Amino acid sequence: MSKTSTNRYVYGIIDGDEPVEFETDAVAGADHIYTVSHRRIGAVVSDIDTTDPEETDEDAQRHDDVLREIMDTDDGRSIVPMQFGMAFESDRTLKNVLRGARPAFRRAMNDIDGRVELGLKVVRDEDTEVDDEAIEDAVADTLEPIAAQSVPNDLFSDRLVLNRSYLVERDERETFDDAVADLEEEYDDLTFRYTGPFAPYSFVDVKIGANQ
Repeated sequence: MSKTSTNRYVYGIIDGDEPVEFETDAVAGADHIYTVSHRRIGAVVSDIDTTDPEETDEDAQRHDDVLREIMDTDDGRSIVPMQFGMAFESDRTLKNVLRGARPAFRRAMNDIDGRVELGLKVVRDEDTEVDDEAIEDAVADTLEPIAAQSVPNDLFSDRLVLNRSYLVERDERETFDDAVADLEEEYDDLTFRYTGPFAPYSFVDVKIGANQ
């Protein structure tokens, strides 16, 4: 990477009063993560040679790894995650975006503060029939009271009975884990694929201009 590059690749948005800076394997060969801030809003960035980065499996994983590293700092840091590929040609351009989208970022931060995203897929065995509606109701009755929010995801396979993301308070994580384990024990003829925690992609809807 050119040492003269002024482009900034953005991973997510944090409270700018508490900037971050650390070394790690980052997108496009970068190794230095830091914060570009504007009025208490901070963009977590690394340097990059282009404003149109190609999404590879390796860089997509590095993007998620940086978000996870921030989420693991200071006993659980909140970050509004950006999708892969948000890059800006200069700090000035990026700060203009932070200024313009500041109200939306603030709302998103309030929504996800202290919370993580967890995913649950319930899968039936091949050629096995089950009462989908009854299972969906049972899962909802068990998990919805614990989660702050939930959203459905695509049922991309005929074997998927349920595919849902949950926004859960960090303090409720163990309770949620136990509830999923109870469901798994009750429906031992189904497969429960429980994943996370993730940065709360499914619960953030802030669209900003990139490649600028």
